[in-house]
Amino acid sequence: MTENDVFCILEGLDALCSTEVLRRAVPKDISEPFTLLYFSNKVLRMEPQCVSRMLAAATSNQGTHPCMVYSDRRDGRGPHPVTDYQPGALRDDFDFGGLWLVRTAALQDFLAQAPELKFHAPYALRLFLTLWPGEHPQYGYHEIHHLKEILYEECETDHRKSGEKQFDYVNPRNREVQLEAERVCTDYLKRIGAWLSPDDYDPLPDDSAATYPVTASVIIPVRNRERTIRDAIRSALSQETDFPYNILVVDNHSTDGTTEAIAEFQDDARVVHIRPERTDLGIGGCWQLAVDSPQCGRFAVQLDSDDLYSGPDVLRRIVRAFDEQEAAMVIGSYRMVDFQLNTLPPGLIDHREWTDDNGRNNALRINGLGAPRAFRREVVRSVGGFLNASYGEDYDMGLRISRQYRIGRIYDELYLCRRWEGNSDAALSQDRINENNSFKDTLRTSELWKRIARNKR
Repeated sequence: MTENDVFCILEGLDALCSTEVLRRAVPKDISEPFTLLYFSNKVLRMEPQCVSRMLAAATSNQGTHPCMVYSDRRDGRGPHPVTDYQPGALRDDFDFGGLWLVRTAALQDFLAQAPELKFHAPYALRLFLTLWPGEHPQYGYHEIHHLKEILYEECETDHRKSGEKQFDYVNPRNREVQLEAERVCTDYLKRIGAWLSPDDYDPLPDDSAATYPVTASVIIPVRNRERTIRDAIRSALSQETDFPYNILVVDNHSTDGTTEAIAEFQDDARVVHIRPERTDLGIGGCWQLAVDSPQCGRFAVQLDSDDLYSGPDVLRRIVRAFDEQEAAMVIGSYRMVDFQLNTLPPGLIDHREWTDDNGRNNALRINGLGAPRAFRREVVRSVGGFLNASYGEDYDMGLRISRQYRIGRIYDELYLCRRWEGNSDAALSQDRINENNSFKDTLRTSELWKRIARNKR
């Protein structure tokens, strides 16, 4: 095949994100077997070999029969590699770049049956492509293929740092956009047998015979946060409860004065200073060490070493929610603030996309579940404990728990998430962003298979 076998739609219109405009842009009588789409309003500059290289990948990839090909690119700051697509790459903001080479027959089949969408026609299209039976069933399946070559440039217009971009998907102004994406993803999960009904839960583990030193434990993993750890501990100590609680500070071999700062609270019996013997623990490993500690209470409640509780009633409200909602895990809402506690955009993040009817399914589409997070200690143990990782370990735990048990929600502000230059995700490189996204996609892939298996029981 040659470039003459490709029909090009390179208008660079965000409006192509609607089904109506995409239908108007794609003639029904296209004779070319492939269509090149550009889903972006940024200036596009293609390498001379761009189309021929994508076409070669679509027609000669051994063992598969790609329905779509995408490639690496450049932006205004240099090379912009992207990640490989996998079954768990369900985020509606998966970074394909703007330029897609799609099989025309599959595109036309999609448009013939696509729902009316204002924002997420491309999202629905690429989910459809993974299921398209097509004209060549002998190939077994149709993949979305990542061509690891820089074939074009998109002139980037969003120059914010990674830490400023990562909460766009929960901005209340994007509520309508998010709800449409949820509908698209939910339909896909139902088609592949991974959707979980809102009443299919396992009984909570029976912990009536267990004994706990306190009702709740605040868990604070920390490494080299001398500037913030005192504030975090004071915030936890300020809680007003009618039950006993403690604070398990897991000091992961700090070298900057954090250890000495924690020691300043040694006269308060509620503060338990845990120093791991192991030197290979990530945040998840620190959490597991705390949960396995004999000092851990019935409920384990998150407080990151950068952050603060919003008021003195947080623990009380979380513990009450466990009982009232018969929950295995409780997630609150948080407000984005700077170091001086001034509100930052988008302000309150309440994750209202989590509903009783569909939250456990929508969790596979979004990149986080909210904060603060709290867990029944016995549930953490029953699902296998935390991953020993420093990224995605909380998300993974939430996915596993939601597959089996009910997750409770508090939509009021409980937590202040402080954004400052010391945050670990304040200014990530593109390679690190890709690594993080690929890791979470891998978690989702594993979870998809387990949910499909659960539905086949």
